Amino acid sequence: MVKVYLLLFTGLVLLFISGKFLVDSSVAISRLLKIPRMIIGLTVVAFGTSAPELLVSLQAAFSGYPEIAIGNVVGSNISNILLVLAITALIYPIPVPASSVKRDWPVMMLVSLLLFVFAMNGSISRLEGGVLVSLLAGYIVMSVVRSRGAARPGGKNEEGPVMLWWVAGIILLVSCVGLAFGADLLVDNVALIAEEVGISKRVVSITMVAVGTSIPEVATSVIAALKKETEISVGNIIGSNIMNILSVLGFTSLVSPIRVSDEIARFDIPWMLGVSFLFLLLMLPAARSRITRWEGSFMIIIYLLYIYLLF
Repeated sequence: MVKVYLLLFTGLVLLFISGKFLVDSSVAISRLLKIPRMIIGLTVVAFGTSAPELLVSLQAAFSGYPEIAIGNVVGSNISNILLVLAITALIYPIPVPASSVKRDWPVMMLVSLLLFVFAMNGSISRLEGGVLVSLLAGYIVMSVVRSRGAARPGGKNEEGPVMLWWVAGIILLVSCVGLAFGADLLVDNVALIAEEVGISKRVVSITMVAVGTSIPEVATSVIAALKKETEISVGNIIGSNIMNILSVLGFTSLVSPIRVSDEIARFDIPWMLGVSFLFLLLMLPAARSRITRWEGSFMIIIYLLYIYLLF
């Protein structure tokens, strides 16, 4: 059993390292292609940070474990708010941009409600996956148009060092292989642990897998908080949650329809909706427009309560 846990840990490490280098190499290639920096952030980086969830969900679908695929996304969306943002707020209070409340949060809530509607049928079909992917394309176009409209000529453009073509290409290829291999290790060993310990794959995927695939967001947010650069944390989390539903579940269900258990449809997804609404309440006070350390502590207590109820 020790070997299984070691392989699981290896899979998580591979996902983390490969995801980081995937983003770095993709951004380098995009810069070499002269793609504007804002568009890189909205497309390349967004897809790159969702790559661990996507690869794990696809591998779970191919392996015949659909509850891992859906549990991974729902669990990641819950932990992104109740853990990633909470830990960041404990280190340094997080400013909340007005755009996150007015534009980004409503999109996240509408997408989450759509997932709830699809899940109530007991599965996410290929047709519904097509709807999610179409909405993903619309969301990216809307974000790019909005960012281009907000851009101002003569603005500062911190490009930083750019990799050579062949270096970026090799890193990109190796990262993709690492993600695929890491996802395979994670899914297979999570299934073994669930059988050995006697708990459902749903619980393991919502806790261990979801937190594992959220490690890049945790690391990035903690580093940003330590540097007191938390301005984009809220927007990143909201964008990540939107991408998880639209891209991860959208593409996965196109490959193979995802069966949704009653527990996920009637307990976990409503929890995700409740957490999303709580997020709005924490962002609303316009006088201070920040998530405080006290609120971060409160979110962690809510997350521990959720984990307790799972078991």
